[in-house]
Amino acid sequence: MKPRVAVVGSANMDLVGLASRLPAPGETVLGDDFVMTPGGKGANQAIAAARAGGDCTFLGALGSDSFGVTINARLAAAGVDISAVRTSYGSSGVAVIMVDRAGENAILVSPGANRTFVNLSDAEKTLIADADVLVCQQEIPAATVTEAARAAQAGSTRVLLNAAPARELPPELLAAVDLLVVNEGEAQAITGGTDPDVDRLLEVVPRVVLTLGGAGAWYADRDGTSVKVPAFPVEVVDTTAAGDAFCGALAVAWGEDRDLADAVRWASAAGAACVRKLGAYPSLPTRADIEALYNG
Repeated sequence: MKPRVAVVGSANMDLVGLASRLPAPGETVLGDDFVMTPGGKGANQAIAAARAGGDCTFLGALGSDSFGVTINARLAAAGVDISAVRTSYGSSGVAVIMVDRAGENAILVSPGANRTFVNLSDAEKTLIADADVLVCQQEIPAATVTEAARAAQAGSTRVLLNAAPARELPPELLAAVDLLVVNEGEAQAITGGTDPDVDRLLEVVPRVVLTLGGAGAWYADRDGTSVKVPAFPVEVVDTTAAGDAFCGALAVAWGEDRDLADAVRWASAAGAACVRKLGAYPSLPTRADIEALYNG
């Protein structure tokens, strides 16, 4: 039986330009290529979870514009349940993304309809409480993320928070988190330190995954487990959605009741498979893609 994953988060249209290098402030660089694909951390993680083998429901808000129609269609085509997606009059979220030939990127996000995703309904809370794993990020209002995590607590749903982008986390949200996924910058924002400190993160949440880019990932928990998972070596084209592929796959593996250290390794294979292609939606890997790297 597929694990049930509920993803509460953002959905954007990604406008992605590829160039030999990223422009400096005030500079214009002639690009090499352009793609327009659905994105947003919530939608990306929902698609990633569905492609990784999860029974995934997405809860979020789209605009009444053509971008909203396209994003909804792409989510459905990826196998994501979109029955709970809201439509908000106005523009959908938009992300303008610049990617260089080394795979590094710079991103500007205009939230649009994502700002309107507040006050969860009873039906939305029930969907969350009936899931095996809830996945949240921080591109929607913090109050909504907290409300979703509390709805998960009301059931038996485990809460995975990808604390991206970095911002202050309400104590009531942290109290509901079962597994925190952060990169080094996000870890520093939470602890207030100059270096990522897993021990300090474990003071506020019971389990942590610290993603380290090309250096892999580090899983630790309050039971004393501390495992560093090396990255899978691949040719990097675009890192834009690597973290989202990681989180979606991690939610599925956790929902399958894998040992979390092994689940992190499987999720790392998903992140590595993702960076081999340009764009968020096209690069999110299938279960077969993940398994090929994981078993290779």
